[in-house]
Amino acid sequence: MIESILEFLSLSNLSRSELTWVIVGTFGQLIFFSRWIVQLIYSEKNKSSIIPIGFWWLSLFGGLITFIYAKNINSFPFMLAQGIGIIVYSRNLYLLYYKK
Repeated sequence: MIESILEFLSLSNLSRSELTWVIVGTFGQLIFFSRWIVQLIYSEKNKSSIIPIGFWWLSLFGGLITFIYAKNINSFPFMLAQGIGIIVYSRNLYLLYYKK
């Protein structure tokens, strides 16, 4: 069953190491995507467009994992985009915590 799924996703020809990195990259993207779900739920609950602190934490962790994956596959454009994002997410967290 798993072999059929891997073949369907064009992952069956990958080495164990390559497959591990695909899993890491996918995990990073899922964390990164989940921030939008958190933002939607929070905004719906408050009946206003709000970006909760969890959005920035998910952005940071998802961005870091995805950056590591991009480095592993040697994708400079992907690394650049994630690197800039990491700076923005870190700055927003800094402002939220040290603004008080």
